[in-house]
Amino acid sequence: MTHEVPLERRTLHGHFSRDLPPILTIESGDTVAFSCLDSGWHVAPGEKFDPRDDKLDEGHALVGPIEVRGAHAGQTLAVRIDDVRVGPFGATLAGGWSTPLNERLGMSNAEALVLHWTLDPDTGIGRDPHGREVELRPFPGVLGMPPPESGVHSTAPPRRWGGNIDCKELVAGATLFLPIPVDGALFSAGDGHARQGDGEVSQTAIECPLERLELTLSVEDGSELNTPIAWTPDAWLTFGFDEDLDEAAAAATDAMLALMRRELDLERVDALALASVVVDLRVTQLVNGVKGVHAVLRHDAIRI
Repeated sequence: MTHEVPLERRTLHGHFSRDLPPILTIESGDTVAFSCLDSGWHVAPGEKFDPRDDKLDEGHALVGPIEVRGAHAGQTLAVRIDDVRVGPFGATLAGGWSTPLNERLGMSNAEALVLHWTLDPDTGIGRDPHGREVELRPFPGVLGMPPPESGVHSTAPPRRWGGNIDCKELVAGATLFLPIPVDGALFSAGDGHARQGDGEVSQTAIECPLERLELTLSVEDGSELNTPIAWTPDAWLTFGFDEDLDEAAAAATDAMLALMRRELDLERVDALALASVVVDLRVTQLVNGVKGVHAVLRHDAIRI
């Protein structure tokens, strides 16, 4: 069954919390479809959605929470990304504010730059004001559930239950697997990106609204995940998040060794040796406070 969720004040929120009431309850295996504002709550360039709560809506504009009937903490939520269609505009910001990377690059005090993009979802092309074009590869930056603790939690950092992962591989056709932190799952999504490079080094991608996002949510049993993993038509991905990039890389690698044991029946040290040969570590993003690394194992990398 497909549920159409309207874009309205009732369905939007700008923080994670297990205390937010669900806007919709679905069965495992159902599909939800909706449009999204961009991360900054814009309905048009320079025009923001109103009304908003300055404190509770200071994060990404997310649609949800969506309750999955029968979901329990400790199970796995499979989020299949069925369709991602961009809206007509987007923006990329660079320089002019203090981040660790901007400080290192000497960009914190630079004049802020905003590249405004015109997006064509039919041709899959984005064009900036200088006439430069890029092929679009849209995905939702935020896919996740709230921490198990009560209270208001920022949408900025990715967590083991998902959130602001900002992984450019999570396009239509991919499935993200998340450990469920709370009964009902209380899943939310948003933060459209029309195109992004690994690292997201300016702190923004082509931030854009999504005209349509279709996700199928399914509950799975089995061993509890310690961190998100994803399947794409090309590869398996495992994620690590930490303020320290080395720790994030270690977490992503650890999760990949566990996946290789599960999928390929490899002992841990054997998996490590093969991972050093065929697994790529990529910097997902450097800009969300908590850094992200994803390990990539192509399906055709090892022939048994």
